[in-house]
Amino acid sequence: MIREILALLVLLGLAACAAEDVHETLKIDLGTVAAEGRVVPVDGVTSAGQPDEAAFRVFANSGYTTVIDLRMPGENRGLDEPAVVESLGMSYVPLPTSGDLITFDQARRLDELIDAADGPVLVHCGSANRVGALVALSEYAEGGDMELALEKGRKAGLTRLEGVVKKAIEAE
Repeated sequence: MIREILALLVLLGLAACAAEDVHETLKIDLGTVAAEGRVVPVDGVTSAGQPDEAAFRVFANSGYTTVIDLRMPGENRGLDEPAVVESLGMSYVPLPTSGDLITFDQARRLDELIDAADGPVLVHCGSANRVGALVALSEYAEGGDMELALEKGRKAGLTRLEGVVKKAIEAE
C-alpha cells in the first residue's frame, strides 16, 4: 500500500513538472497543437505564427474566446480568418502591426485587448516575432528591466525584431 502511494506521489510530481514545462513559454508550436488536439494558455495567453483552420478549431475546443491578429491587411493568411474564427465561436480582433509599429503604444493597445477578453486569448502574426516584440515592450514598461523584458519577449516568439525592441527601450 505504501509503495502504491509513493508511486502515485512520484507520478503526480512528474505530471506537475510536465505541466510547468508546458507553461514555460507563451509561444506554441502549431504542429504540437494539431498533434495533441489541445492547448493550454500561459496566464490566459498563447502566441503563435499563422494558424490554419484545424489549429483554430483546437484553440476553440480548448476554451479560447479571442484571437488577436497582428498581421497587416495585405498579408496572406491562407484562409478567411475572421470568418473561420467567428464560425468557431471566438472573437476576431485585428491589431495590424508592422515593424514600424513595434512601439510602447502598440504594446499598450495589445495589453488592453488581452485584458478586455473574457477568456483565453491567442495572439498571432506570421511567426510570433511581432507578438514577442510587443510582449517585450509591455514587460519593460511594467518592470523596467531590459534583459527580463527581452527574455519574456523571446518566450513569446521574439527573434529578428529584437534590435527594434532594444532601440525602442533605449529611446524611452
